[in-house]
Amino acid sequence: MNSSAKEFLNAAIADYNALFKTSFSVDSNGFQNYYRDLAKRVKSRDIDLLIVVGMFLTGFDAPVLNTLFVDKNLRYHGLIQAFSRTNRIYDATKTFGNIVTFRDLEKATIDAITLFGDKNTKNVVLEKSYKEYMEGFTDLVTGEARRGFMTVVAELEQRFPAPPDEIVKEKDRKAFAKLFGEYLRVENILQNFDEFASLKALQTIDTSDPAEVEAFKAKHYLSDDDLAALKSIRLPSERKIQDYRSTYNDIRDWIRREKAGNNNDQSSIDWDDVVFEVDLLKSQEINLDYILELIFEHNKKTKSKSDLIDEVRRLIRASLGNRAKESLVVDFINQADLDDIPDKASVIDAFFTYARAEQQREAQALITAEKLNAEAARRYIATSLKREHASDNGTELNNILPKMSPLNPQYLTKKQSVFEKVSAFVEKFKGVGGQI
Repeated sequence: MNSSAKEFLNAAIADYNALFKTSFSVDSNGFQNYYRDLAKRVKSRDIDLLIVVGMFLTGFDAPVLNTLFVDKNLRYHGLIQAFSRTNRIYDATKTFGNIVTFRDLEKATIDAITLFGDKNTKNVVLEKSYKEYMEGFTDLVTGEARRGFMTVVAELEQRFPAPPDEIVKEKDRKAFAKLFGEYLRVENILQNFDEFASLKALQTIDTSDPAEVEAFKAKHYLSDDDLAALKSIRLPSERKIQDYRSTYNDIRDWIRREKAGNNNDQSSIDWDDVVFEVDLLKSQEINLDYILELIFEHNKKTKSKSDLIDEVRRLIRASLGNRAKESLVVDFINQADLDDIPDKASVIDAFFTYARAEQQREAQALITAEKLNAEAARRYIATSLKREHASDNGTELNNILPKMSPLNPQYLTKKQSVFEKVSAFVEKFKGVGGQI
């Protein structure tokens, strides 16, 4: 290492030490410890962006790594090794990584894939184009026709116009679940394309305002032809997608209840080929603070609690993580004097104050109604809230039950009933904080 490179590395490690309160150096042991600590922090997402020359391009495995920016000529095994840094699947929301190249590496990529595979390998390894995902394509390996996003959207709106909560027949519920699952999967892939980001952003602007349109074109580097092409593509409104998500969640919950109640034998519909895309729903989750801020914004505009409640219900039912809080949020709106709340932060504070009081009241009501061991029950509920789910493993649940012999025919029924009620309580109040 020459003197200028060593000087630069010394400065970089000094900055690192100051930021993370470490004491690494460029000497042999100090640098190796720095390298290991840096790798650990990248994997734990303490560091968002890492600039490298050669190190970390091979032998470094971090499934959370999403995007590799390349400004270097890479070939054969070096290219495969570098690109492989971001190909680890993290969950259903990261089915592949992103590679942004500032040099033309297309031929080098195809050559490397062909060298280590065969002439068809590139059709398996490389993703399709934006146009193919939008319009559909035929898989060259399997021969299977894959429908495009626009075809899926057209069928979704044709077969299930709003409101989708009127889907009554089980066969229609299954058809909707499969179709909306297909929508979620192809939309998830399209999220990685700049063109799709521009298409989604277009839905949020006033296209009749020339100044706003020009600003949009400049921001997204679009020509008049590009803009016209975007305008020709029909997307469902955000409200309609919320309704679809709500119905999808309702059907998922219904299926879970049917299975829990052993009612499958009464159905002639086979649901085994339906996969509910839970991880994809979570990746687009609306957080509770956003919903609470919406309460403030909506109240400023309309002053109508009934309209506000309708909008909030739609948002919450489309949210996998907040569905159980629907009654809590609605009750808060009904009892609150929203006109006296000065800003968004105060809405959030007021809600959590209300929710914590309700949490204590409902916990006491549950303990009283079920005749539970009060001290053990509070401890069990508090533990369940902390881990965000109730567990029937071990003796914790048994300890809160009323005194009853395990041999009593009613014992297991009572245990299951209490467990279900505590589970519902935890789903409703998790994340609220406070004491039981």
